[in-house]
Amino acid sequence: MEKYFEYGETELAHLRKSDKKLGAAIDRIGMLKRQVTPDLFAALVDSVVGQQISNKAAATVRGKLDSLCGMEAGKLCALSVEEIQACGMSMRKAGYIKNIAEIAQSKTVDFATFHEKTDKEIIATLTAIKGVGVWTAEMLLIFSLERPDVISYGDLAIRRGMMNLYGLKELAKDKFQRYAKRYSPYSSVASLYLWELSHTD
Repeated sequence: MEKYFEYGETELAHLRKSDKKLGAAIDRIGMLKRQVTPDLFAALVDSVVGQQISNKAAATVRGKLDSLCGMEAGKLCALSVEEIQACGMSMRKAGYIKNIAEIAQSKTVDFATFHEKTDKEIIATLTAIKGVGVWTAEMLLIFSLERPDVISYGDLAIRRGMMNLYGLKELAKDKFQRYAKRYSPYSSVASLYLWELSHTD
């Protein structure tokens, strides 16, 4: 069954009150449905698969990998790096994915305990894994753990959405952070709307 990022009037009321322009955009756009993947391991493998390739290509690779192992750590561990690579990715990426499976299987990183950790602790744990950067960790916070207060400066579409919203030609990090402070503690919902606004001129 498909699951979507949960939010409601509490978050929207805060964003409308703290930022009039974002509030007007929310009223214009209405409620957004963004799918989440509660299985952290599968979501992490998926994000590595999708790095630097088109969504269409990623879906093809993901489908082949899924048919081999069902996105289960134990079954993925049993595959050779060559078998993973044959799904349509680079040898380096296949190595990252096998390493993630081994870490999950051995519980070197226990994904089941992530709900007890803070956002910062999760980012530190995930970015210690080869092939996993801050942006990937932030996306997992939103789209697997449904953490409420995440906004990524490293996400080009979020920055573009913010520039479109405020009519900016450029966006330095300090200015980005000033806007982001207005959205807290519901930055994740603001992120959903900024992604939507990145498509508009």
